[in-house]
Amino acid sequence: MEGLKQRVLGFIQKEGLMEGGETVVVGVSGGPDSVCLLHLLNQLKQILGITLHVAHLDHMIRGADSAADAHYVSRLAQRLGIGATVEKRDVPAYRRGKRLSLEEAARQVRYDFLAQAASARGARRVCLGHTADDQVETILMHLVRGSGLSGLRGMKPVTRWRLPDGSSVMMVRPLLEVSREETEAYCREQGLEPRVDFSNYSPAALRNRFRHELLPLLRSYNPNFAAALLRTSIAVADDLSFLEEQVSRLWQRVVREQPNGLLLDRREALALHPSLLRHLLRRAVLELLGDLTDIEASHIEKMMAALSQPVGKRLSLPRGLIFSAGYSTCLLSHGVPDISPLPPVEGEHRLNLPGETLLPGWRVKAEITPYRGQRADSAGFEAYLDLDEAGEELLVRGRRAGDRFQPLGMAQPKKLQDFMVDAKIPRGWRERVPLVCSPRQILWVVGWRIDERAKVTDRTKRVLFIQFERL
Repeated sequence: MEGLKQRVLGFIQKEGLMEGGETVVVGVSGGPDSVCLLHLLNQLKQILGITLHVAHLDHMIRGADSAADAHYVSRLAQRLGIGATVEKRDVPAYRRGKRLSLEEAARQVRYDFLAQAASARGARRVCLGHTADDQVETILMHLVRGSGLSGLRGMKPVTRWRLPDGSSVMMVRPLLEVSREETEAYCREQGLEPRVDFSNYSPAALRNRFRHELLPLLRSYNPNFAAALLRTSIAVADDLSFLEEQVSRLWQRVVREQPNGLLLDRREALALHPSLLRHLLRRAVLELLGDLTDIEASHIEKMMAALSQPVGKRLSLPRGLIFSAGYSTCLLSHGVPDISPLPPVEGEHRLNLPGETLLPGWRVKAEITPYRGQRADSAGFEAYLDLDEAGEELLVRGRRAGDRFQPLGMAQPKKLQDFMVDAKIPRGWRERVPLVCSPRQILWVVGWRIDERAKVTDRTKRVLFIQFERL
């Protein structure tokens, strides 16, 4: 198996998976893949200039078999002269507390353990035994779940796993181009006797059903299906790499960091090609969560749709993320956002008609033109009013107790408070919504609706155009 050793060495060097002089933690379950990985790295450690440390976790799922796995890994590490950390964690209890599938709970607990084991030894990398077969299964699972283009890339050779304290560890996969059949053959040739985890054959686990039911069926249509899917994933990875470079270039133009999340410039975002916007939103989620677990293509599509929908639209996303649409920005945050993107409205401000008026946080422009049948659709920050109905003594203020307003399209006035509730304006924003008023009435709830009585009609002689612009 000298050829396998050289292939793995070549892959490590090509992908830059390790650096000389560092300690590398190897996650060893006791199965053929991880045992093969440990044995290969032990032979390559002098060439790579690394020191190895073994980490094994007893998930407390398989009773005596789990304890036997831990004993086997400890003996193997001892025989190879490698230090080992062997611990147990109650995955079933974690699963119940987090309401996760057993597979996902085990993955999260295992990765946290491996990252902590690495941090305890000053190591920045953990080696995992994922093979080409695991990659095929992962891509298929992503495809069925609807994870979008990025799901077709599958697992990357290097990813980061964040710990609760904010630190992170690199997870590297040196065997991604090696088949499961090859790792088993290597173990036989080297006289290694890895453990067999019979839970890998249970149909209760989704991955097992893909492995033992779906994949054989797909191979009946194309015996080389796995190779074809891996070629596709390589092509997709190249395309995604290009898209991610473009997103990095425009990131600072569109996204600003906030104490409670990330603020997206709505106009800049909507000007992007849908493909770039889709990947920018994925990156925003990744920045806040550290990974994209539970984030599917449908969630990204809903965020894209919300960018074009009325102010006040709010989406609840997995893992406690909230996406909230504001006037000129959208906020992606942990939990319900308590910071309004609107500047406060203090006092009263007379508007210059026509002309420009500067308010705290706003620039207001006003123009007066004759009505000649032109379109006069008010939306967002722009409003068209009948000047004779509105009057020329206009001011901007915030809301007051008892304010009433007759929204466009309604026959009778209603309480402004009721209108704001019906329009789903977030509670924390309502005090900051600017109101354009005459001495008699509210003419425009900026960003939402003009007053029915001030709309432009065929009887209009002069049109007042008002535009609010955030500073």
